[in-house]
Amino acid sequence: MPTKTDGPSEPRCSIARSLQVLGERWTLLIVREAFAGRTRFADFRDSLGIASDLLTNRLNTLVEAGVMERRPYQEAGARLRHDYHLTPAGRELTTVLAALQQWGDANRPHEDGPSTPHRSRSSGRPVRVAFVDDGGAPVPQEDVEFVYPNAVTPARSASGDE
Repeated sequence: MPTKTDGPSEPRCSIARSLQVLGERWTLLIVREAFAGRTRFADFRDSLGIASDLLTNRLNTLVEAGVMERRPYQEAGARLRHDYHLTPAGRELTTVLAALQQWGDANRPHEDGPSTPHRSRSSGRPVRVAFVDDGGAPVPQEDVEFVYPNAVTPARSASGDE
């Protein structure tokens, strides 16, 4: 369930509001690890090499924003602990992570090639992130424009170029 964020202190721009939750480096890496099946604090900490206090802060932010949910578990003879699972809103970040990875593979390539190619489960064919119109037809990136409401205008360079 989306969290209502509109209010006097919230930015009107949905990108700015998203970055309030996702804009810190570790946050999307935690989400990436959750997609890889990690759910436990120690597993996130060990796989990422992140300090425990930072991980606690990032996980709390993701839980408060409705991206992850905390679930209690207890192993025999141990104290009650919590693990972390992606919510439907968190699973929607698949496209965001894939787009970042696609951009990184194209613009910041590693010498060994792409880290994790994406494929269709049903056909096995490679897939990529792309724009599609409301009828499902692909739209070239060059044909996509951001339409800003009157209250929000894009910054222009000194030369007038966008």
